[in-house]
Amino acid sequence: MTDERPIAALVPQSGAMVLLDEIIAHDESRITCRALSHRDPANPLVHDGVLPVWAGIEYAAQAMAAHFGLGAGVPGGAAIGLLGGLRDVACEVERLDDVASPLLISAERLSHDPAGSIYAFSVTAESDGRPLLTGRATVVQQRRDDR
Repeated sequence: MTDERPIAALVPQSGAMVLLDEIIAHDESRITCRALSHRDPANPLVHDGVLPVWAGIEYAAQAMAAHFGLGAGVPGGAAIGLLGGLRDVACEVERLDDVASPLLISAERLSHDPAGSIYAFSVTAESDGRPLLTGRATVVQQRRDDR
């Protein structure tokens, strides 16, 4: 299933920090997004002309936030998710800005309870499916009135 809502309406970031361009598919436990912003020299995560592979964690976090915003979280948007921890992060390249094809960002919710969720994520090159960054993330749920 695809979604026509703008990504900016689903994630807490705004402006140039919205790094994802399109939601390709999603269901109750998964989301796949496409991004082109890794090739933009004005990408806010570029440092000294390089977009390090670690920036892929922000791409994955935005995919998880979009998944949450599409209804995977608390009904009625009563909570937000905060990145609480990372595990098993593996980088297969040093930088993302020299990847010619669009990026595919996938996140799969492995578990969920009222306190949060655990997601497995990957950032791959769309052209050949080559993994660039993989890992797992814990997303802690925080009620909006607790901030």
